[in-house]
Amino acid sequence: MNLPLAEPPVQTKTDQPASGQEWWRGAVIYQIYPRSFKDSNGDGIGDLRGCIEGLDYVAALGVDGIWISPFFTSPMKDFGYDVADYCDVDPVFGTLQDFDELTAKAHRLGLKVIIDQVYSHTSDAHPWFQQSRQGRDADKADWYVWADAGADGGPPNNWLSVFGGPAWSWDDQRQQYYLHNFLPSQPDLNVRNRAVQDALLDVARFWLDRGVDGFRLDAINFAMHDPLLRDNPPAPPRAHTPARAYDLQDHVHNQSHADIPAFLERIRAVTDRYGAAFTVAEVGGPEPLAEMKAFTRGGRRLNSAYSFDFLYADALTPQKLKETLQQWTGDAGEGWPSWAFSNHDAPRALSRWHDGTDPGHYAKMAAMLLLSLRGNVFLYQGEELGLEQAHLTFEQLKDPEAIANWPQTLGRDGARTPMPWRDDDAHAGFTTGQPWLPIDPRHRKKAISLEEQDPDSVLNLVRAMIRLRRGSAALRLGGFTVVPAPEPLFAFLREHDDERLLCAFNLGAQALAWQPPHSAGASLLLQNRSGHERLDRLEPFGAFIARLAPAPAS
Repeated sequence: MNLPLAEPPVQTKTDQPASGQEWWRGAVIYQIYPRSFKDSNGDGIGDLRGCIEGLDYVAALGVDGIWISPFFTSPMKDFGYDVADYCDVDPVFGTLQDFDELTAKAHRLGLKVIIDQVYSHTSDAHPWFQQSRQGRDADKADWYVWADAGADGGPPNNWLSVFGGPAWSWDDQRQQYYLHNFLPSQPDLNVRNRAVQDALLDVARFWLDRGVDGFRLDAINFAMHDPLLRDNPPAPPRAHTPARAYDLQDHVHNQSHADIPAFLERIRAVTDRYGAAFTVAEVGGPEPLAEMKAFTRGGRRLNSAYSFDFLYADALTPQKLKETLQQWTGDAGEGWPSWAFSNHDAPRALSRWHDGTDPGHYAKMAAMLLLSLRGNVFLYQGEELGLEQAHLTFEQLKDPEAIANWPQTLGRDGARTPMPWRDDDAHAGFTTGQPWLPIDPRHRKKAISLEEQDPDSVLNLVRAMIRLRRGSAALRLGGFTVVPAPEPLFAFLREHDDERLLCAFNLGAQALAWQPPHSAGASLLLQNRSGHERLDRLEPFGAFIARLAPAPAS
């Protein structure tokens, strides 16, 4: 058995970090994609009341909080990331009263509540856009990014949409092009406009007043662009031809403008008035580090940021881990990183990184690695069960990005299929109706009902690892130092005061002999393979965390 098995505790306020320490620093936050989490009314779509029903399960994981993906009023062309009303709940998910009940229950269970804020764009159904498109002198005329046609009558420049095609669409009513970095139905806000910023800050206040504990700022590096609308240059040569036309450009002008941090300082000024509210930026792109650090530098910008370093990585290697993790040194003034291996925007890590042999131990190893990192951890629903990417046919796809890039990419739908709650139900306990996306039969075999009863399951290993992290200042707050080790072994120290932990992970399918440094008198705290309680040998996809003796006084 993997575990120092005990009944996983439900968090209470007494479990929270010591007074004076920000609750979010080193926290584990569980991402709920509400459309696929739990359906309470049988329409096949998860909803807020389903989230309420599932909160006890989430709290039993031992996590510090939840991040709920968008549930706002929306035409759902991008499944909620096309917002038509920032301050209401879409009827498919429920009501504001349901959200208030969800927040209240989460707080009773000791869980913080983080929600998405989508500030770079809205739906074209949003009243702001409907007013803006009425003419150049209309109310809110400059609340969106408009431009005249180019000299040839086409778009103003060569910018491309993430979802394919030009990033500009012609509007007959206004007789201009408008910018959309995503779908044509997602026009970009003119976030340079102070009035737009004020309106977005009012949205933040609305949700903070309802009791949320912080925000994930979606695609925030798309909030501002080059005002001169200069063409993007070609992307630098790469070893592999990109699957998307979008990746053929170097996106130096349509996003990531140097004026964005000033807006982030305004957001931080608002959240600081609400005490311990947490802000984390999503930063996309092939070179996100400079923006992540700029967005979080000092004490006046965001608390944290995460990128797609691991979310889009095709393989998990020691080199990738070293290059990414060592970029965050903990120097004075540096922000605090956040990490995710899977989420609703990326194919599940287990399918990207593993060939399908021995998936259980690989999933445990990857979970232990993620939960050992310095920074905050985002755990995506189903990741704690070891779910792989669901198999879907083209006819079953719903996501516009997945459809546009079929079959070059795995797509996002396969990571968004419903949670498997029970193994004895046609729809895995997710719904009594027809689920909006099909449930992969392999997922039913990893249902919560089964994994809870198996002491050797991925779920119970994740619970044990979260308990270990919560009780360890070294894992939550400590320094991070890579330990030299033969590949494909990856090892590092986490240290805080006198607590020293050695974390080791065999990323390969062959057993490895290894003599860890400083291991005399070490004690094994947790490992992922039953019956292999040794520090000098790691089995295929083996992992362990061991407590070392305190370092000798200098």
